[in-house]
Amino acid sequence: MLVHNWRAVLKHAWSVRLMGLALVFIILEPIYNFVAATWVSRNIYIQLGMSVVTGLLAVAAIIARIYVQQKVSGDLNGKPPTER
Repeated sequence: MLVHNWRAVLKHAWSVRLMGLALVFIILEPIYNFVAATWVSRNIYIQLGMSVVTGLLAVAAIIARIYVQQKVSGDLNGKPPTER
């Protein structure tokens, strides 16, 4: 079941933004590996750095999800919305 204000959540929630950024790093990692294997020597530190950044973004998204954000939650502050 979707939350009652799912459009606002997609637009304003930091958890969604951080997971989108983590997705970019998840997509870039195999592309980098292909390019590095084809044209340049592989650098383990770049691969490790990309994995660490992806993991940190995922953790930050989880943390951001539990904090109240006024643009998304408004006056609800953790209270369920009233039935319409």
